[in-house]
Amino acid sequence: ETESVKNIQWITGNNFTVERGQQQIEEYISTWDVHRSWLHCSEFLQEEELRYSKRYHYRVCWSVPTRRKPIPRATASIYFVIEISKIKPATLPVEVFFTLESSRLIHRPEQCQFREKWLKDIIENKIILMERL
Repeated sequence: ETESVKNIQWITGNNFTVERGQQQIEEYISTWDVHRSWLHCSEFLQEEELRYSKRYHYRVCWSVPTRRKPIPRATASIYFVIEISKIKPATLPVEVFFTLESSRLIHRPEQCQFREKWLKDIIENKIILMERL
């Protein structure tokens, strides 16, 4: 069972803007196989200055609102980082990686296929936790 990893053509460092980065994240997410009941919103969080690169942090918040519960009990966040090297040529595509809320594992768009189950797991775990409290 080999799934083809869906990715997009990422922008080059010299063409990057915060807005364009957010558009590209939206474009990348549109390749994911998630049920249409999932809604999301994305936002730019911050710019981080490192010695050899600049990192732009974004958050995409997911939930499944329903008619009976328009405000979901829990949401799942995915954190994206777009990194622009200060050393490599600016004509190369930006580096992109993402992490799931509550996980340290770093995913790269070109290496992994997103799973809807990840979102479900985050939300289920939060609801279990809230019920315990």
